[in-house]
Amino acid sequence: MSGHSKWATTKHKKAANDSKRGKIFTKIIREISVAARMGGGDPTSNPRLRTVLVKARGANMPADNITRAIKKGTGELAGVCYEEVTYEGFGPGGVALLIDVLTDNRNRTVAEVRHILGKHHGNLGESGSVSYLFDRRGILTFNRTEVDEDALIEAALEAGAEDVAGEGDTLEVLTSPQEFEAVKGGLEAAGLVPTTAEITFVPQTRVLLDDKTGPQMLKLLDALDDNDDVTEVYSNDDIPDAVIEQYQG
Repeated sequence: MSGHSKWATTKHKKAANDSKRGKIFTKIIREISVAARMGGGDPTSNPRLRTVLVKARGANMPADNITRAIKKGTGELAGVCYEEVTYEGFGPGGVALLIDVLTDNRNRTVAEVRHILGKHHGNLGESGSVSYLFDRRGILTFNRTEVDEDALIEAALEAGAEDVAGEGDTLEVLTSPQEFEAVKGGLEAAGLVPTTAEITFVPQTRVLLDDKTGPQMLKLLDALDDNDDVTEVYSNDDIPDAVIEQYQG
């Protein structure tokens, strides 16, 4: 196994924070609606919708909420039409940022994102300014205590995964975007159901932050996560565990 990218643990912490703020359902509902609008309301023929539904179930979203979100996306129920936008920018210490949003008012959202970045030692960049620093990857996470690690590695590689990495209680299976569905299906057929499964951006290299820039970056991430329009934030920061623990108090 390769070294762990810290992606899974970072994502889990952000998800936990979102849940406490009552934000996560709002964001997932938007993602479900957009996925249904773009590919239809049947998850068996809509891979993007299938992936978002894994996230919804992982957040314990009620089935009624999911159904309504799908119907709003397909037009069976009235709903707001959201636009997908990805902003690129920089955080403290020169950290690269990709910020995915779903918005019904692009002018409002870009102003809010620019304000958040400026307030937290960052700035908005031009299109293409940092995206080349990230690779698109499929990542499926598992709880190490709930699966047989050797069986997971064997099944993942047989299904076409690129690698299996782990840290602490988390194991993650990495795939190319093209093989994501095949690997996910192969693992589930082997009785290995992921905790999370999505196609995401993984940084090629990371920027090590210190006792000053680390907390600044964490405050920036919290501020972005707290914005209703922001659905995902990808960064190439490397924040020491001690700094994270001190920040979380």
